[in-house]
Order: sequence, then C-alpha cells, then structure tokens
Amino acid sequence: MIGKAVRLLGVLGLTAVLAACGGTSGSGPSTGSASDLSGITLKVGDQKAGSQVLLSAAGELDKLPYKVTWAQFPSGPPLLEAVNAGGVDLGAVGNTPPIFAAAANSKIAIVAADRQNVAGAAVVVPPGSAITSPAQLKGKRIAVAKGSSAHYHLLAVLRKENLTFKDITVNYLQPADALAAFSSGQIDAWAIWDPYTSQATVQNKAKVLVDGAGYVNGYNFQVAGQAALADTAKAAAIRDYLTRLQRAKIWANTHQAEWAEVWAKETGLSIGVTTAAAGNRTTTPVPIDDALVASEQEMADAFTAEGLLPGKITFTDFADRRFNDIVKKDT
Repeated sequence: MIGKAVRLLGVLGLTAVLAACGGTSGSGPSTGSASDLSGITLKVGDQKAGSQVLLSAAGELDKLPYKVTWAQFPSGPPLLEAVNAGGVDLGAVGNTPPIFAAAANSKIAIVAADRQNVAGAAVVVPPGSAITSPAQLKGKRIAVAKGSSAHYHLLAVLRKENLTFKDITVNYLQPADALAAFSSGQIDAWAIWDPYTSQATVQNKAKVLVDGAGYVNGYNFQVAGQAALADTAKAAAIRDYLTRLQRAKIWANTHQAEWAEVWAKETGLSIGVTTAAAGNRTTTPVPIDDALVASEQEMADAFTAEGLLPGKITFTDFADRRFNDIVKKDT
C-alpha cells in the first residue's frame, strides 16, 4: 500500500509540474516588490516526508506573506528536472542530484545546505542474506535511484572495495519500485536513504550492510531555479522560506517524538518507522562554503572517473551563496 501511495504522489506531483510548465501563470517576472510578497506564489518541489510536512508540524506555514504550491516527487533527480524547466522554483534534494543536474548544464543553483546524521544513508540486504560485508556485493543485483544521494553512496562503497559498477548488476529504480523488488527477493541489496532505510529495517527486517559513515558527506540542499533567483520579489520569498525551513529543522531535532507522530500521520508510515527515521535525521544548517563546494566537486569527479557522468563539471558555478547569512540567525 505504501509503495502504491508513493507512486501516486509521484504521478500527481509530476502532473502538477507539467501543468505549471505548460501554462503561463507565474511564468514571467513577478510584479510584487521584495517588501510586499502578497502577490508571489512560490512553487516548491517536495519528496516523501519532506519539507511541507516538516514546516507544517513546526508551525512555520502559518501566516505566510506569500502563497506556496507543492509538487511531490519520488526522488531528487526528477525534482531538479522540474526546477530546470521552471515547473517549480526550488526544492529539497540530497548531495548528488545537483551534480547530475550540473552535468546536464541545468539552470539551477544550490541556495541552502544542511548536514544530517549519515546513519539514515544505507545499503541494506534482506533478512537471512548471506552478504555480510561490502566486498560480497560483487556480482550482486543492487537497486538504487540514479542520480540520487544513494547513487554516490553505492559508488563510494564499491570504490573502497576496489570494485566498480561493472562488477555488479545495477537496477536503477525509484524507491517505491525498489522497495517492491527488495520485498519480493528480486534484488540482493538496496542503496537508499531515510525514511526508506527505516521502512526497510523496521517493516521488512532488513539488515544494514553499511551506513553512510566514512562514505558520504551528509549534505542536503535546497536548490532553486536561476529564473526564480533573478526575480527580486521571488528571491525575497525564497529567503523567507529558507529561514522558516531552517527553524523547522532545528525544531525537529529537539521534538523528535512530536515530529515522528506528525510524520506518521501525514505519510501513512508506521510510528516505528518514523521514530527511527526522525532519530536518524538530526540536522545542522551549514553555509555554502569552500569546503562544501570542494566536497561536492570530489563527488562529481568520482562520478566522472567511473564513467557515470560525461565530463568534468565545475560545481562552484552552481552554488549561490547569497543566503548564507541565514545560517547565523538561529544556530
């Protein structure tokens, strides 16, 4: 049932985005000023148990000075396709989708960042699996969403074992389809992120073969379209939105039980799953600085070396640091 619900959300979200891309409403420069945002509609891309639910739980959607519309996506890569196309103005993704978007020369920029506990990033195997170490992934069928944060995690795990993607059979699947394949024994391992990691371990009794420690940088990003950022009033709305989202994330760190309860109610996930996921999702807002850009550049270079990206990208060209001052306000 959860897999069907996720697929339905993805279809509804993509439908909304396609409609937005095909229409003219909101496609031109806004007429509002930076101080008066009442005429602004911010189109936000979201993922399962993402920003909308969190902001609502923390009370940050109350008394917005602008309107927000939401579109749901199964993972970061299709969300950023919509940002590039102008279907949404910004959205939350993991550390890898902006790299793939940059490789496609998409009109996007990371505008805010946070660092999460990497326990929620995992390569999981079914209960009773004979796989007990990452080296044993050689020759196995592994599911992962292409261009997602889990894609790099899997790459890093393989590289540490002197393996490549040629040494495994990759099944590029979105989370709902990967969960179905994992549950039915069609794959040997699954590289994924929370809340799917907790869903697999709590509901499917999966074993965590390896988590993100020592493999991933833990960064997550808010990514905006260049057209939205060039619009003065819309950029002001984005600033307000990012400020609210930062407060909501800090709230969730200290209200995990309350956050888990709302999370379960809004998504249909069990409270056991959301409690585990909330514990894994402690978040620290961070500025977009040279160290962050260098870490992402290292990831991009690893994808290029593996032949998974067509050429070298310069990640700093896709980083917009104008909102860094927000991080200092509430942390």
